[in-house]
Amino acid sequence: MFSVGIIGITGYAGVQLAHMVARHHHARLTYAGSHSHAGRKLKDIHPHLASPEGDILLQDDDIQTAAASCDVIFLALPAGIAAGTLNEDILKKTVVIDLGADFRLRDRAVYEAWYKKLAAPSALLEKAVYGLVELHRDEIRNSRLIANPGCYTTCSILSLHPLLKQGLIEPEGIIIDAKSGVSGAGRELSIDTQFCEANESVKAYGVAVHRHTPEIEQELGFARQGGQPVIVQFTPHLIPMDRGILTTCYASLKAGVNASSVAAAYEDAYGKEKFIGMRPSSSLPQTRWVKGSNRCDIGWVIDERTGRIIVVGALDNLVKGAAGQALQNMNVVMGCDEDTGLSASGIFPI
Repeated sequence: MFSVGIIGITGYAGVQLAHMVARHHHARLTYAGSHSHAGRKLKDIHPHLASPEGDILLQDDDIQTAAASCDVIFLALPAGIAAGTLNEDILKKTVVIDLGADFRLRDRAVYEAWYKKLAAPSALLEKAVYGLVELHRDEIRNSRLIANPGCYTTCSILSLHPLLKQGLIEPEGIIIDAKSGVSGAGRELSIDTQFCEANESVKAYGVAVHRHTPEIEQELGFARQGGQPVIVQFTPHLIPMDRGILTTCYASLKAGVNASSVAAAYEDAYGKEKFIGMRPSSSLPQTRWVKGSNRCDIGWVIDERTGRIIVVGALDNLVKGAAGQALQNMNVVMGCDEDTGLSASGIFPI
């Protein structure tokens, strides 16, 4: 049994983590950090949580204190906080899995341009491993600092990575149309996510400036031989449902590529993966099929008329897009079976 701390536990991703850690066979939640609710019990903020996880007393967001008593710490904090707080002394004491963006981008200048915040020190960025298990499992296993990917990025990267790795699509002109449930915007009060603003409406946001864009481009660039750049046009949309991500990716096929070579690329990449579900073209992914699961479903169709492939991906933004993926990373680094505490099955009906 090992001890776990969650800093930022009262947000949507943090409380999802608490729920999942409580059902993990080898982990025990011993530190619950919440700056705004310190001194209260977790179930006072989230009444859906029963004992024992609901009874834990909330403490301040003190990473140093948590590091002294926890084998693993999850950080579910806004961008910029972890970069300014984490240090090498903390990493000597504990494994840190950061659900924020501070350690995802390897280039400090790129982070500062997109996030308008001071990037983490280079020494820490060099230690960080991008926590997309299906792509970086071996590096994660030996890491003390894991950068948990974003929700949009997870779905987009998993959808396109095999095609770029095998050189089946052109790296230019890739378009990603993405849709997210309202929980993807976080729990803090916002006009855009109030019921009367979000219900019965769909809106594009962050057009041409969404912060997940460089993260997607970074990982897809690494997929290409020689790590050559990939530029994507990424447009997210807010839709009136609680949770879920659906991405529709468009790319031009290279000459001579057919359905057999595409199918082989996905089979080679994901044939043995527990949390990737490949869907036939007659039954493309839907968000309701993955709700509550740690699975990312992927399906594709080739448009012979345009010479493009359309790849559809779906995941639960709070599970495979956040807490579940973080737990999957913990399982890898702590030597547990990768699916411990995680479900590949969704909840239906919803």
